[in-house]
Amino acid sequence: MLAAGSRALSLQLGGRNAQKAKMSQLTFNLQPTRQILTVSELTARIRDLLARNFTATFVQGEISNCREAQSGHLYFTLKDDRAQVRCVFFKQQQRGTRFRPEDGLQVTVRGTLSVYEQRGEYQIYVENIEPVGLGALQLAFDQLKKRLEAEGLFAAARKKPLPLLPSRIGLITSPRGAAVRDVVRILRRRFPNVHLTVFPVRVQGEGATEEIVKAVKFFNAMKSVDVLILARGGGSLEDLWAFNEEMVARAIADSEIPTISGIGHESDFTIADFVADVRASTPSAAAELVVQTRREFDKHIADLRGALAEQMRYRILVLSRRIHELGARPGFRRPLDLLRQQRQRADEMTARLALGLRARLDQSRKRFAVAHLRIVSFDFRVKIAAFRLRLERGAADLGIRAERLLRSKRERLARLALQLEERSPLRVLERGYAIATDASGAILRDAAQVQIRDSVSLQLHRGRLQTEVRKKETP
Repeated sequence: MLAAGSRALSLQLGGRNAQKAKMSQLTFNLQPTRQILTVSELTARIRDLLARNFTATFVQGEISNCREAQSGHLYFTLKDDRAQVRCVFFKQQQRGTRFRPEDGLQVTVRGTLSVYEQRGEYQIYVENIEPVGLGALQLAFDQLKKRLEAEGLFAAARKKPLPLLPSRIGLITSPRGAAVRDVVRILRRRFPNVHLTVFPVRVQGEGATEEIVKAVKFFNAMKSVDVLILARGGGSLEDLWAFNEEMVARAIADSEIPTISGIGHESDFTIADFVADVRASTPSAAAELVVQTRREFDKHIADLRGALAEQMRYRILVLSRRIHELGARPGFRRPLDLLRQQRQRADEMTARLALGLRARLDQSRKRFAVAHLRIVSFDFRVKIAAFRLRLERGAADLGIRAERLLRSKRERLARLALQLEERSPLRVLERGYAIATDASGAILRDAAQVQIRDSVSLQLHRGRLQTEVRKKETP
């Protein structure tokens, strides 16, 4: 009975131990796995998340802190009363933008939301921007008009009077438009002797601005006409935009030949109209002004290129949407992000390089100024005079020292000569002594050096004697 009870107790204890083991195993499995991300990995995940969910986003707000980098890219902040977001408008995307983004404008931007990984900031890469309220072209028109008017290009004082009876007229217009036919017909009827030179240009579309500026400069360089007519038929603001470009306005302002603008209908105004010396309501009215007639034409020139321009805009819109659809795919998104970030990083590096170069240039200028001051303050004539004085003093000192040394040597030479003279054997010979030498010339100091009948020579003070030994005595 006891054994059975102990077995039941052990089974019960064994069951509790197994239950505890299961509970500890369950607790261990419920612990979450810790995943550590680097800053670059976290930023990349956020960038991919934003790029997937905000591909073609429209955002409206006010522009502030707008600045243009040396590369032409625009950086600005889009804000409202409670938040703000940074925006980047690359130069390649600005080609279709007519107006100039500036602080305080209310705009609607379309672009892709992403992260600039270098600073960990999210920003909008703007692909298109439109002003709120006024259209983009109207805003660009107002901005340019205000700026040129402040420069004085519209002032009446600078406008040139038209010639009274011009014999040579220059016409800048499209050769296919009705404007050229109207001007030619009116000039032929009113003034048949006039010489008309037509410079064909495009009056709308890509390249029209450059051709108009080239035509104005051509007539001014050749000096072949008395007055210029700038003509174009009517159309929308977009059709007439070539005559609202700053290049055209400045070319007309710089023209030395009086210029008449006959652009569009009577209600159409362009920047060229404000800059030109005389504005005509239509191309026909411009021709009437040239030949000094009072008749005005009420018929406006039809827009012959409207349908073509509309079709081109439609095709461009379709292709642009197709490009945006392809660009939103994952395969194109990552290279575009890398390109955008490298562009922005290039702008930052360019700014840093410019600051470094300016600092080095300032340092070089300071060093040059110090060296120039030292060179200017260094007087070669003073230095040469000082060297010449030192040379003269050195030469005089050297002459004195040489004279002293020569005098000292002469005195010593005299003393040595006196000593030599005093010690000379000739002095001994003067006192009656003689020097005896044998036949070989050896000096005789002892009688034993010679024998009887040996020849002996005696050197006296004056002269020499030869004698023969007949007798010798030794002490």
